[in-house]
Amino acid sequence: MIEIKIVKTKREGHLFTNFPNKLYKNVESFVPALSMDENNIFNPKKNPASDYVESIRFLAYKNNKLVGRVAGLINHKINYESNKRQVRFTRLDMIDDVEVTKALLKAVEDWGYEKFGLSEIIGPIGFTDFDRQGMLVEGFEYINLIITIYNHPYYKDHLEQLGFIKDVDWLEKRISWPTEMNEKVSRGADIVRKRFGYRLYKPENKKDINNFVYEAFDVYNESFKQLYGFFPMPQNVIDFYVNQAIGLVNTDWIWVVYDKEDNIAGFGVVLPSLSQSFKKNNGKLFPFGWLRVLKNLKKYDTIDFYFIAVDPKHQGKGVLALIFEDGIKTGIKHGIKYAETGPELELNLAIHAQWKEFDFIEHKRRRCYIKEIKR
Repeated sequence: MIEIKIVKTKREGHLFTNFPNKLYKNVESFVPALSMDENNIFNPKKNPASDYVESIRFLAYKNNKLVGRVAGLINHKINYESNKRQVRFTRLDMIDDVEVTKALLKAVEDWGYEKFGLSEIIGPIGFTDFDRQGMLVEGFEYINLIITIYNHPYYKDHLEQLGFIKDVDWLEKRISWPTEMNEKVSRGADIVRKRFGYRLYKPENKKDINNFVYEAFDVYNESFKQLYGFFPMPQNVIDFYVNQAIGLVNTDWIWVVYDKEDNIAGFGVVLPSLSQSFKKNNGKLFPFGWLRVLKNLKKYDTIDFYFIAVDPKHQGKGVLALIFEDGIKTGIKHGIKYAETGPELELNLAIHAQWKEFDFIEHKRRRCYIKEIKR
């Protein structure tokens, strides 16, 4: 007998947050999310995206034992703007029992249908484009990024047995970072500097980030607005994510490209890979987790790309050449061996083309599934 419970109490919230840490306890590729961040994202008082995204969390029990979890989301803004009637699922984790998966997803379907008459369920996809999205379907042997989902291979089998089909895929690349300057990249950067008057800016300290952060996110919103599942983020949502990440950034790995009128043409943000320290911390920063993270921020050989965005007015003009030129120099200075691109939409050919001058393997594939809600 499978029992589904709605998360209502603080204790149930902790059970929801910590369930994956137990499910994947001995899995080397799994990297826990920060418990504090996970609790905050489901707290309407902390997460400003809750102004337009409704959420609900469910726990699954079998023989009085916790065996799964899932959250349901309704993004009213995206549904309205795109004229869709979709409920999202996120944070799906469960034992290898398809009946548990069925019960969890049915709870999300019923919630979306009974509350708003929604006709489709999609996922895993989150509150915003910065939230974790995409079920891992290839590349289980590689360690997770701190911003991505890890799941067992049987998740895919369960969803397909339940009638879910592929909606979109994301691909991830692992780049062997250059040990010397790529002359083609350097020549390209010189050409676009002279032809278009672009200049590269790197903040000297974290306070400098405040001088351009909102303009940079205007570029981000404009650059990604046509992509799958994206909705431009308002300022309070931007603040929420900036405050989460600001303690982890290293200004060596932030680039802003300005045009001749001193408007932002594009920007890039990279973080040192924190997968190993997050894994050792098991989702906790206190009392000693921060020490591991700080040590990791000083000693690393892998970087994770978080954002690369180019204003549509400047796309195709070589803005990224300036970012990659300095990125190669910075990588050599820090002794970087690898870079992880993070998830990139399979059909976004432009973003895949930007890596053509680098040696890489395409090692992970993630999927967002969709299914009609039938009643």
